[in-house]
Amino acid sequence: MADAIRQVDYFYVLVPDKAGEAAKALRVLKDAGVNLLAFSGFPEGKRGQLDFIPADPAAFRSVAKANKWKVVGPKKGFLIQGDDRVGVIADVMGKLADARINVTAFDAVTVDSRYGALCWVAPRDVKKAAALLAAV
Repeated sequence: MADAIRQVDYFYVLVPDKAGEAAKALRVLKDAGVNLLAFSGFPEGKRGQLDFIPADPAAFRSVAKANKWKVVGPKKGFLIQGDDRVGVIADVMGKLADARINVTAFDAVTVDSRYGALCWVAPRDVKKAAALLAAV
């Protein structure tokens, strides 16, 4: 099966960097029926940054507004999925590097014989990266 690479909208929220903040936000989305394609959380200064990639951005925005979250976005990223093989991430990163596109962040994971990855680049490089990744 060929890799599936798609451009996605993502949003982020800054929260206090303390136990339970991500769980609280994720519970709100779950209770509202908002499906996430991906989620990432990490420290940002003295706070935590929660990145959400919703299947339905409008539904996510509606829940965020109802809960008075200070949302940044939509911003653009890439969701990459395919059959796992040796060097697949090296190929993706190499293609971007050869085009002199700086990757802001990249997360990848395998499950059984499949892999999934999230890739973020600077806004000025999104169109160029989309064209390159379509050919991976």
